[in-house]
Amino acid sequence: MAKLNIELIGSPVLKQVATPITKIDKSIRDLIDDMKETMYADNGVGLAAPQIGKSLRLFVIDAGGGFEAYINPVITEKSAEMTDLSEGCLSIPGVVGIVERHCAVTVEYTNRWGKRKVKKADGLLAQAIQHENDHIDGILFIERAKTLYEAKDEG
Repeated sequence: MAKLNIELIGSPVLKQVATPITKIDKSIRDLIDDMKETMYADNGVGLAAPQIGKSLRLFVIDAGGGFEAYINPVITEKSAEMTDLSEGCLSIPGVVGIVERHCAVTVEYTNRWGKRKVKKADGLLAQAIQHENDHIDGILFIERAKTLYEAKDEG
C-alpha cells in the first residue's frame, strides 16, 4: 500500500465526470487499498478516485461504521427531507461550507470483490456518499455550499 497525492482545487480531473470501471482486478483492489491508506493518513471520511488523479467511478468511505469501497455507485433513492450540514474536502484544504444534503439515501454499487450491493444510509454516511458521489460527477462541495468559511485549525 502507498499514500497517494491528493489533487487540489484547480486540477482538471476534479471537474470531469469519471469513467465507469469495467473490470475489477488486482489493480483496482490495489488502488482501493492505496486510497484507504491515503484517506486515513489525511484524516478523511471519504476519498474519491478523481481526488488522487484517477477519473474512475470509485470512492471509499469510513464514516465510523467500517471501511467500504463503492465501485460504479448509483444513488437510487433520496429522502425528501433535507438538512444543512458542515462539510470540508481533502482537495480544498482550509475551507468548510454549509451544504444542503438529503438526510438519507440508498446507493447501489459493486464492492471490491465484484459483488453488487445495496446500502441504505443516513447521518454522516449518507452525507459522505453524496459528497463522494458528487466528486465522481465532477462537482465540488463548494459549488453546492450555501456558505463558505475558513476552517479553524484545531492544532
